[in-house]
Amino acid sequence: MKFEMQAQDPGSAARCGKIYTDHGVIQTPIFMPVGTVGSVKGVYHRDLREDIKAQIILGNTYHLYLRPGLDTLYKAGGLHKFENWDRPILTDSGGFQVFSLAPIRKLTPEGCTFASHIDGSRHTFTPENNVDTQRIIGADIVMALDECCPGDADIAYARKSLKLTRGWLERFAARFDSTEPLYGYSQAMFPIIQGCVYPELRRQAVEHALSLDNDNRGGYAVGGLAVGEPVEKMYEMLEVTVPLLPQGKPRYLMGVGTPANILEGIARGIDMFDCVMPTRNGRNGMLFTWNGIMNMRNKKWEQDFSELDPSGTSFVDHCYSKAYLRHLFIAGEMFAAMVASEHNLAFYLDLVAKAREHIVLGDFARWKEETVKRITTRL
Repeated sequence: MKFEMQAQDPGSAARCGKIYTDHGVIQTPIFMPVGTVGSVKGVYHRDLREDIKAQIILGNTYHLYLRPGLDTLYKAGGLHKFENWDRPILTDSGGFQVFSLAPIRKLTPEGCTFASHIDGSRHTFTPENNVDTQRIIGADIVMALDECCPGDADIAYARKSLKLTRGWLERFAARFDSTEPLYGYSQAMFPIIQGCVYPELRRQAVEHALSLDNDNRGGYAVGGLAVGEPVEKMYEMLEVTVPLLPQGKPRYLMGVGTPANILEGIARGIDMFDCVMPTRNGRNGMLFTWNGIMNMRNKKWEQDFSELDPSGTSFVDHCYSKAYLRHLFIAGEMFAAMVASEHNLAFYLDLVAKAREHIVLGDFARWKEETVKRITTRL
C-alpha cells in the first residue's frame, strides 16, 4: 500500500492525497461506509459504487468471525468474493465491540475472552489469532487488536489500558510481519493510537507505534475518541496526536462521526473516517443535507412535495419528495430506511469530495467555517 499526498491547505492541517491498494485507488480525505457483517445496511453494492461513489467499505472482525465464520469466508476466497465487492475493504480488529461488551468480557495480557452476543458461547481474541482472522477475512487494510478505553476513564485506568494495547500491538505486529496474505493480494496494517484524553499517554502511544514502523504499516489509526468524552477533548487529542504521525502515511480517525466532526477532523490532518451515523440515523428519519439536518417524521414535511434534497447527488434526492419520504416513515415502510440511508451516504461522500476540491483550491479553512454553520442547522 502506498500513500501519495497531493495538496496541503495553507490555512489548516487539511490535506488530500491518494491511497494505492491492490483493489483500487482511494482519494483522501475519504469517508468509508460501514458494512459490519458484509453489507452496508439497506444499500445495494451497485448503488454504493455508482450512486454513492464509495471507494472503500468496512467489515467488522468480531461480527464476521461469529457469522458467517472463518471456514465459510476462507472457502469463499475472502470477504471481497463472499460479498462481491471489488474495491478496497478495511476491517477493524473487533476492539470496539469488545469495549461495548464490557459486562461479558475479560481482558488480560494474553488477550480478550468474550461471550458471543448471539448464543453466549465463549471465545478468545489474542493478537496472534486476530491477525490470522483478518488474514482469512482478507481486507486490504487491517487494524491491530487494541482496547478501546472509555472516554471518561481516569488516568490510572487509561495508563493500564494503554499498557495492554501496547503489548498486544507488539505481538500483533510480529505475527503480521511473519505471515503472508492468503488470496494473492497485499494487506497493510494500521496500529491504533490510544491514550484516552491524556496528552502524555497519546504521545507515548505514538512513540511506541513508530518504534514498530516498517513497510507493512500502511498508516495509523486514532482510536478511543467519540466514546463519551466532550467533543472539544476529541479535537484536542487530534491536535496533540496527528502532528506526531508520519506525513507520508494516511491517518484514520475511527468511528467519527457527524458531518461537522468530519470537517473538523480534516482540518486537523485526518485522511480517513468511518461511522454508522449515516445509516443508523437515516433509519430513524434523520437526513443530513447541505442546508442542514431534517427530521423526516416532522409534520412540516407532510405536504412538502419538493425534491427530497435539490442539492443532493443521489438519484433518491430527485426521485422522491419530502412528503413521500415522511409518509414512508410514518407508515413504517422499510423502504424509508433504504432511501434515507442512500441519501445520507451519498451526502457524506459528497462532503469529503467537496473538501478535497477546496484543499486543492487552497481555501478549505474558510469554506469549512462557513459549511459547518450551514450543515449543523436544524431545518
